[in-house]
Amino acid sequence: MMYPFMTLNDDTEITHSEMNPDGKVKVYIETPDEKYCFKHATCWLPAYEWEDIFQYSDEEIDRFDEIIHSMAHLIMEFSQEGGFNNASNF
Repeated sequence: MMYPFMTLNDDTEITHSEMNPDGKVKVYIETPDEKYCFKHATCWLPAYEWEDIFQYSDEEIDRFDEIIHSMAHLIMEFSQEGGFNNASNF
């Protein structure tokens, strides 16, 4: 299951999975695009391994990487608690 995490000003959606038994969390990013329908990419935490990058520039991926690095502690916590809406203390 994927949980919503953040929507950026350009309508980019950042979602994340539950934590897998091996401790990995999938972070999925997609942006609506007139030409391609959606641009998308996947980043796996905690290793910050990128894959399946479709139509994002290196600069865009760098920006997303910076966002994920700054929010990884929250994503990892929420991935164990059923997403932001189910996390205690929020």
